[in-house]
Amino acid sequence: MFDETQAKIIQATMNLVMEKGYSSTTTKDIALHAGINECTIFRKFHGKKDIVLSAMQLPEWNPGLEESDFTWCGDPESDLVSFAETYMRHVTPRMVKVSIGLRTPELYPDTAEGILKVPCVFKAVLLRYFQSMLVKGNIRNTDCESMSMAFLSMCFGFVFFRASFGEKLSALPEKQYISESVRIFLKGIG
Repeated sequence: MFDETQAKIIQATMNLVMEKGYSSTTTKDIALHAGINECTIFRKFHGKKDIVLSAMQLPEWNPGLEESDFTWCGDPESDLVSFAETYMRHVTPRMVKVSIGLRTPELYPDTAEGILKVPCVFKAVLLRYFQSMLVKGNIRNTDCESMSMAFLSMCFGFVFFRASFGEKLSALPEKQYISESVRIFLKGIG
């Protein structure tokens, strides 16, 4: 899809956006990090915004989470552990940093839909799941929208804190966090 020079430009741009933010990243910075002449950027792209929007189409810079990524067997603990693991496999600390870098006012009108897609997909899966569990009597009668948002927030929060602080806030391994959080969550809705 992109030639080697375009790929270098995209890589340099997105790394800088994660490190410095979109507004603080200049085309001079991009050229320096990509090892090219600044004029080359404008021969390959319309500008910095075009580079970022092009990057968002690539799997490396887009979590690409789809409803079909989630399957369930009907056992709430197994299902929710699987959901959280799937979410965190796609929504990594690196993806959170990219997402934060893309929320600048200059970009947000063009990036909002792409950024919002992942939480919307996850919430839709959770909502459908909790509604089916409610019908089967596997969980108590509670607002499924609130449960979906709570579970989504629990998963995103862990990734967000890892993206922001590494292990400085908590060195709890991801797998342990997921299993303990799911167990606690299920006590609340069981």
